[in-house]
Amino acid sequence: MRMYDLPDARGHFGPYGGVFVAETLTAALDELRTAYEHARDDPAFQAEFKYELKHYVGRPSPVYLAKRLTEKCGGARIYIKREDLNHTGAHKINNTIGQALLARNMKKPRVIAETGAGMHGVATATVAARYGMECVVYMGVDDVKRQAANVHRMAVLGAKVVGVESGSRTLKDALNEAMRDWVTNVDSTFYIIGTVAGPHPYPMMVLIACVGGGSNAMGIFYPYLQHENTRLVGVEAAGEGLETGRHAASLCAGTPGVLHGNRTYLLQDANGQITETHSVSAGLDYPGVGPEHAWLKDSKRAEYVAVTDDEALAAFHELCRSEGIIPALESAHAVAQAMKMAPSMPKDAILLVNLSGRGDKDMHTVAERSAKKL
Repeated sequence: MRMYDLPDARGHFGPYGGVFVAETLTAALDELRTAYEHARDDPAFQAEFKYELKHYVGRPSPVYLAKRLTEKCGGARIYIKREDLNHTGAHKINNTIGQALLARNMKKPRVIAETGAGMHGVATATVAARYGMECVVYMGVDDVKRQAANVHRMAVLGAKVVGVESGSRTLKDALNEAMRDWVTNVDSTFYIIGTVAGPHPYPMMVLIACVGGGSNAMGIFYPYLQHENTRLVGVEAAGEGLETGRHAASLCAGTPGVLHGNRTYLLQDANGQITETHSVSAGLDYPGVGPEHAWLKDSKRAEYVAVTDDEALAAFHELCRSEGIIPALESAHAVAQAMKMAPSMPKDAILLVNLSGRGDKDMHTVAERSAKKL
């Protein structure tokens, strides 16, 4: 089977993916899969989806030559895919538009979501307002504090933001709470998952719909999977360093297991318990990754590296000052890796960085980290 034909009928990417959920959700997932398969081949649905992307989101987003950054690094030319220019300021809107249209077609008047850095929550609240739906967003209380501006944005868009106190009080536990909500309200509720995770068909849906964690990288990888002369590099969060244990690099330092409805790589101890994660970015401190990435790693079609908090922050400031672009901290990890790679590559080589979103939401974190160093 060719890589870009995946997943199979049961939602597997090699040994990864699949469906590991409570029996209560089986019928809902079957209903979703049927609706999605129909929508993929429905000219009216596709026409409306494309119209919304063009006239509401503002796509296609441009590819931009970062000329001054390239000159500073030397070597390869660094280009940036400007997903930060989308309506709401990130790649997340591409996916939530598609899923909200599905929800409307399935006559689900209520949508729920989980969010870490807040951009998926904002995008979900945005499309819920666009289509007149009730919206509830689950968010770890630590992320609520880190991303106060996005919490307010969700509220003014009409969404109810539920702070999650349990566990790590971040994205993993927000996703747990959203799954519990879905089980309880499955007849009326559509769960808009924000990354290439969850039970089948979610990873496949986001792979196709979303340019942009796991979804950001998968969105930019997908068109190039069949072009084997194109090198694919995914950048994880090394946090304070892989050797410290304070990181969120599940592909670089994790092992296979089951998390949130699918089999993938995750950070777990010898007893199979999920370990705590850390990243300067609220959007990257998730202990797992989408099953496509797990399969791409094992098949060696893509390579995965990890960048520390300090490296990401340095790249954040460099892009700001060189190009006048303030990136999200998630994206700054990719910029940091491009800056590492460019000097050793020939001048006719091209590095394409998917800038998943803008850094408005992260200014408080950056200011706080900068103040600590003064």
